[in-house]
Amino acid sequence: MKGKTAGKIIALFAVAGMLAGCGGKTGTTPDDYATNDGYITTETAGNSTGGAQSDTTSGTAGISKENIKVGVLYISDPDEGSGYSYTHDLGIVGMQENLGLSDDQIERKIVDDSDAKATEEAIEACISDGCNIIFTTSWGYMETTAEMAEKYPDIYFSHGTGYMSNGKNFNNYFGRIYQVRYLSGIVAGMNTKSDKVGYVAAQDSSNSEVTGGIDAFAIGVAAVNPEAKIYVAVTNSWDDPDKEKAASEQLLDMGCDVMAQHCNTPYPQTLAQERGVYGIGYNSDMSKETPDACLTSVIWNWSAYYTSAVQSVLDGTWDGSNYYGGMNENLVSITELADFCAAGTKQKVDEAKQQILSGKNGVFDGVIETNTGETVGEQGKTLDAATITGKINWYFKTIHVVE
Repeated sequence: MKGKTAGKIIALFAVAGMLAGCGGKTGTTPDDYATNDGYITTETAGNSTGGAQSDTTSGTAGISKENIKVGVLYISDPDEGSGYSYTHDLGIVGMQENLGLSDDQIERKIVDDSDAKATEEAIEACISDGCNIIFTTSWGYMETTAEMAEKYPDIYFSHGTGYMSNGKNFNNYFGRIYQVRYLSGIVAGMNTKSDKVGYVAAQDSSNSEVTGGIDAFAIGVAAVNPEAKIYVAVTNSWDDPDKEKAASEQLLDMGCDVMAQHCNTPYPQTLAQERGVYGIGYNSDMSKETPDACLTSVIWNWSAYYTSAVQSVLDGTWDGSNYYGGMNENLVSITELADFCAAGTKQKVDEAKQQILSGKNGVFDGVIETNTGETVGEQGKTLDAATITGKINWYFKTIHVVE
């Protein structure tokens, strides 16, 4: 499996303990959190989780398991690090195990998502090699994926993040990551001593995926610590280790004592540990790199989606619907809290978790004040999924962007 170890394929049903609880880490390895939790329920939940839905209701004839081949585009080598591509590949590996596919039925391409020509060539190569369904996992692949879906109507295309789809052979998938960003913000707010929290962001406020996550995190911090400020350093790249390292150092030099991130490398975490402060990981459980600093990690269980999507192609039930799973579908979660988290953290996180799961807390509720003094939202209402995924281009009032 392209260098994948057996450790990346474990924990088919290890739901217990995934969400926050103070006390020591359990005996599970970091990758136990990664791949398969929730995939059984998401086959039905995928069509009811708030994403834009397709007008298409009928499926296709289906494809036999022997003839299915899955293509996937990554922005970086998933074997390197523990970030974005790594976590998506854990989901692909989990899907492969769940459905019993062979190694030669998975084709991986590593492509810069800012290079439209290279993206097109990678997709063409997947199609030439017999791929029936192609997952393009990063925002920048979006427009090229849309174009290729029109060119190849008999191939299924599924684009991660972004907002484009055609309701036929091209859908969009993402998750309510803001739910667990909010929970991780509570963790940060409870554990900062300087009231300075750092956040390394891959993109600026023009990107709703990144900005919505930052805002949800900041709202969570403010829920328990209204005096704390969130300092955001933007790299303007989905994958630039040098910039991510420099941004992390800048925030740490400012006195930030909890470091969060939406970037590909674990630099915010590893440098936080070197400085003797705390971190909150992203994508996978980053306590494996920083056991003395990682308070928790915001994680994806991508196999939940990948399994149901490929299964729908096999069954002939693909209908082009967009997917927008969340905590209820076990697509997103936070890892168990470290035993060195501040007293009271578990209680606050557990209370907020139950409010989110019950629908009492939608995170983006009511009138929200931005850092420019303007307001968004309406009293008694919650921002809808379309707004959260594509129209959050503002920062919450406690956020400061550093140059």
